[in-house]
Amino acid sequence: MAESYDVIIIGSGPGGYVTAVRSAQLGFKTAIVEREHLGGICLNWGCIPTKALLRSAEIMHYSDHLKDYGLKLESGKIIPDTAAVVDRSRKVSLRLNTGVGFLMKKNKVDIIWGEAKLSKPGELVVSKTAKKAMEPQPPVPKGVKGEGTYTAKHIILATGARPRALPGIEPDGKLIWTYFEAMVPKEMPKSLLVMGSGAIGIEFASFYRTMGADVTVVELLPAVMPVEDAEVSKFAQKQFEKQGMKILLEAKVTKVEKGANSVTAHVEMKDGKVEKITADRMISAVGVQGNIENLGLEALGVKTDRGCVVVDGYGKTNVPGIYAIGDVAGPPMLAHKAEHEGVVCVEKIANFPGVHPIDKLKIPGCTYCSPQVASVGLTEAKAKAEGKDIRVGRFPFSANGKAIALGEDQGFVKTIFDKKTGQLLGAHMVGAEVTELIQGFVVAMNLETTEEELMHTIFPHPTLSEMMKESVLDAYGRVLNA
Repeated sequence: MAESYDVIIIGSGPGGYVTAVRSAQLGFKTAIVEREHLGGICLNWGCIPTKALLRSAEIMHYSDHLKDYGLKLESGKIIPDTAAVVDRSRKVSLRLNTGVGFLMKKNKVDIIWGEAKLSKPGELVVSKTAKKAMEPQPPVPKGVKGEGTYTAKHIILATGARPRALPGIEPDGKLIWTYFEAMVPKEMPKSLLVMGSGAIGIEFASFYRTMGADVTVVELLPAVMPVEDAEVSKFAQKQFEKQGMKILLEAKVTKVEKGANSVTAHVEMKDGKVEKITADRMISAVGVQGNIENLGLEALGVKTDRGCVVVDGYGKTNVPGIYAIGDVAGPPMLAHKAEHEGVVCVEKIANFPGVHPIDKLKIPGCTYCSPQVASVGLTEAKAKAEGKDIRVGRFPFSANGKAIALGEDQGFVKTIFDKKTGQLLGAHMVGAEVTELIQGFVVAMNLETTEEELMHTIFPHPTLSEMMKESVLDAYGRVLNA
């Protein structure tokens, strides 16, 4: 007989494992199916290990600017140890991977190891994992369940996403990389071409440039990080170019020629001219697509659209008892969106009081390049396009005491308010540690805080966070320190 559960989650990424924990807390008999690694792509091959790599790059940056802080190195120049940098990143992931296993055990969530396929509503078959995506892989946890048939009243898909590939420019793992290979280089390339300037592309461009590679970024749209506010995008581009990056906008890679240990890209410019760019390696960062294949969705009639599962505000699909959360349920494809979406989904199943759908305008976005970029809500252009009468405030890092003391005086904070109501419509930041600051504005938006309440909030001094208040003051002609 098939083993039965109340809730089974397919996929143990941030959305999946957090949903499993909350499901168990709500009293459901819960299991989670995983085919490769606890913690999913984010923990093992995405969010976490990239931040470990970028931390190494940050230390490298500071070591190259010791004299700016009144320090000097007498023994010689610091050089990166590629193997050690990668090893540190993998150890960070392994530690958190082990932590997810602990959370499952603590909350009495069963782990089922293998590939899951829906056989009918309320039932899935788990088979042996056919292929591991990448090496090295963390070990399979002890005490997991294996192949077989399992039933559940509620099945939640949290299968995530994978890198999108363009026809004719498919990654080969050697010369053309996805983020998988970019995270574990055997040696640092001397030159690198990055196709795409979204969060993934620009973070790797930033990492490898800091580590000494000549980096060229090719972006199809008219701006780097095109989803960001135009002012932020333009400022970030200038900083990248000051660091030595070459940025090609409104350009596309049309053809790739592979050499023995290099790749030559044919890049078509806006005017139709083609430039040939040769680099040691190329990173394809043109987006991701949901993992909807081989799950049995078609046979059950589960609706999909453009590679993602169609859901309502609570993760419900058109087939009763089947749900989807996270990247596989569509954009924005962010780990923190997946986590919250999973909690909303399982709490709705449990009829937990006070559950409401996610307001996607209040989901923050963070890019961990140098300088960092963070945002929430409407950009200035989108606010105007919606016909809103707005007030815009800005405050520069160059006028903030803490930023100057840190030697990080490049950047700004921008806030956008509804002129009539004082509602905070959006906040956009570029500069040091803004990914840690943005949550202040996210909380303010969720509490429906007005400009008056923000202006009467006392921010500690000296901190970078003071710029947040000053930006609000600026929007109303009351800025104090600029």
